[in-house]
Amino acid sequence: MELTLSVIKADTGGFVGHTEVHPEMLEVAREKASIAVETGLVIDAHVNRVGDDLALILTHEGQPNEPDIHAFAWDVFQATTEVAKRLGMYGAGQDLLSDAFSGNLRGLGPGYAEVRFRERPSEPVIVFLADKTEPGAFNYPLVRMFADPFCTAGLVLDPALQDGFEFEVLDLHEDQAIRLSTPEDYYPLIMLVGAPHRFVIRSVTSRAKAEPAAASSTQRLSLAAGRYIGKDDPVLVVRAQNGLPAVGEVLEPFAYPHLVGGWMRGSHFGPLMPTSVPDATPARFDGPPRIIALGFQVTGGRLIGPRDMFADVSFDRARQIALEMADHLRHMGPFEPHRAGLDELEYTTMPELMKRLQPRWHPAGGTKEVAT
Repeated sequence: MELTLSVIKADTGGFVGHTEVHPEMLEVAREKASIAVETGLVIDAHVNRVGDDLALILTHEGQPNEPDIHAFAWDVFQATTEVAKRLGMYGAGQDLLSDAFSGNLRGLGPGYAEVRFRERPSEPVIVFLADKTEPGAFNYPLVRMFADPFCTAGLVLDPALQDGFEFEVLDLHEDQAIRLSTPEDYYPLIMLVGAPHRFVIRSVTSRAKAEPAAASSTQRLSLAAGRYIGKDDPVLVVRAQNGLPAVGEVLEPFAYPHLVGGWMRGSHFGPLMPTSVPDATPARFDGPPRIIALGFQVTGGRLIGPRDMFADVSFDRARQIALEMADHLRHMGPFEPHRAGLDELEYTTMPELMKRLQPRWHPAGGTKEVAT
């Protein structure tokens, strides 16, 4: 059967600062998800969370950007916002940029990744949920999954993978996109996506099979709202096996943490630490940034799972390395490169700061006389 897998997330209120989603908010979301399944709006639904972000994982027969599906997600987030307000949660409804739904979620705050595909006899899918980071955090692992034979042995060993993959790259600043194919466009791809604040991989497609392999959320709240209102905390969907990277190859990029932007106040770099679902509650300096991996077998549109893929002792070393990296960066305090560059500071008041300091600037050739 052909179906769409939609992963939609939002921060509608944090339980003790930015650390977790309150159980009552999760319960309300699960009740609404059950009704959506019972009424046939969706085939199946799963509700989960990472840090202070609530995520809806939905299968349905509609197209990506299906108005009814996006309206359902909007309704869930409005309902959890009301719970958050009643319980005094922090930043209640902070990811909702409007009071009204306008047909789909584009520009309204929630992040989403959607993949439409024809279900295979066995359909393993990994859903990644990240907290305290930005959409570009997935650039590095996606390149390693789909273009690096030192990570994905199938690129060498499996003829079905040797034709490579097509990457759709979005320019967040100019609202334009480009398609680059590996292996021939590997170097231009790296040149672009190595700047994850601006260029983000939106989707990956198998060239041999001409079918979708991965999709990530690319919404940046600060660009949508024109001001800092919260971290982007992206999601990623990756299909695996049978002409695509194996499950182990999909997870391998996270065995050694990479640095991402978006830690504390959206203004610091930190290691992306793979954790189990219970440990995805960042607290130290609002971090370090966390990522969980939920494994599903999609069967007849049903979500069989999830399996907590990072709840594996083989990722213990990655977690230890991430903590050591976090210690090293924290010693830098407010200095770059722990703190983001001035052009990327999201909570910053640089225009206001420069306005305040303007009377105190003087030509570099000498000191300004001070009247007594």
